[in-house]
Amino acid sequence: MGELRSKIESTRGGVMTAEVGAVTGTLELVTTVSDGTVEVRVRYVDAEDLYTVEGSPTKTALPEAECHGRICELLTTPGEKRGFNEDPTTLPDEIS
Repeated sequence: MGELRSKIESTRGGVMTAEVGAVTGTLELVTTVSDGTVEVRVRYVDAEDLYTVEGSPTKTALPEAECHGRICELLTTPGEKRGFNEDPTTLPDEIS
């Protein structure tokens, strides 16, 4: 039960956070799984401030590494398109 980290490229719409809204570009993803719950945070690479991804914490039954990989996929999959814009990515109620 520790933190897993990966560098990801956001989609055009970015990753929606609770603190500052959508963040875009090259981000560091940080996940922590504990007792069926995963906390998901992101920050700009080489920055100090971590931001909570919208929907975090969320439920999971997946092993830590598999959950982290699935979240990487979710946050780098483009959101719904609205005209010329793309919705930012968020987390579902459960990571499976």
